[in-house]
Amino acid sequence: MTVFKEAGQLLRIFIGETNKYGRKPLYEWIVEQARSQGMAGATVFRGIRGFGANSLIHTTKILRLSEDLPVVVEIVDTKENIESFINTIDHAITEGLVTVEKARVRMYRAGGKAGD
Repeated sequence: MTVFKEAGQLLRIFIGETNKYGRKPLYEWIVEQARSQGMAGATVFRGIRGFGANSLIHTTKILRLSEDLPVVVEIVDTKENIESFINTIDHAITEGLVTVEKARVRMYRAGGKAGD
């Protein structure tokens, strides 16, 4: 389990929902890799509109249904764990954007009820 002393990093991976690693959606593979590597946690967000390097608009609007909506995977962990994880997934991200920024971790708790 990751232990924080407030200083952490936020990894954001911007990809399309149709990006794959083998036969699996890339975002699923990334989350599985994060779990197997013992990362603190991962969350996937599906966007309703966006564009990337190719400037094509991807949207959920009814008249223009897109099958490649934007997806963002966010992971917060220590600097060392984030850097190691980026090295693990680098080869799988053939298009997209990866950013890292400082994160001030105020709480990281698992299970139990408040006050336990």
